Amino acid sequence: MKKILFLFILFFNFLGFSQNAELFDAANTAYNDGKYEVAEKTYLKIIANGEASSELYFNLGNVYYKENKIAPSIYYYEKALLLKPNDSDIKNNLAYAQNMTLDAITPAHLKPVLKKYIKNTTSFFSFEQWAYVSVLLMILFVLTYLAYYFTASATLKRISFISSLVFLCIAIAAIAFAYIKYGEFKDDKPAIVFEKESSIQAEPNSRSAETFKLHEGTKVMVLESLNDWYKIKIADGKTGWIASEEIKLLKDF
Repeated sequence: MKKILFLFILFFNFLGFSQNAELFDAANTAYNDGKYEVAEKTYLKIIANGEASSELYFNLGNVYYKENKIAPSIYYYEKALLLKPNDSDIKNNLAYAQNMTLDAITPAHLKPVLKKYIKNTTSFFSFEQWAYVSVLLMILFVLTYLAYYFTASATLKRISFISSLVFLCIAIAAIAFAYIKYGEFKDDKPAIVFEKESSIQAEPNSRSAETFKLHEGTKVMVLESLNDWYKIKIADGKTGWIASEEIKLLKDF
């Protein structure tokens, strides 16, 4: 009975994958033909089916960019970048979309050199990719250590031993980067402003004083939530409260 159930699950998963692949091809064709509304609806249908990939988000970002919809284009480029942090195409298109935003926010201060270096290094991969890299390096460490243990040649022993130590050290570093990146992923709550113009309040209610304004497409970090309000922080360090319906969290997959 369990085998039959497993086969049914496998069969329906295959059907779902096949259907999404057909929809993806259809959406790409519609995009290439300039039928952006059709492409948009088709890509969104794939997402509604539970699919999540950098390619899907990237293509949908391109559709919204062609339609001059700033916030959705940035939103999906940012989601694509979460899954592929070092993809140059995503970064370039995101930069083009960000040039269409109204808010010019200067970062509050420069990070210390070491912290900036670690940030740049860990951003090369997602935490899952760093985990895969660490596993691969540990396998290479075991193989080179076995080669050192069983080989008879003194030269090969020396090369194998040094290689095993190098692989081990890099594997430990990769594990550390995966841990750091996972901590960032878990703690950071980025979001994109979707309202044409949002009033940022001093307190979580519309009666409090306005501290500043933000416009569609601006990226913010959510610090906390209260009822229907989010406390946010922008790159220059300013904080305030925004109505929850005016932004969309990026990590909703």
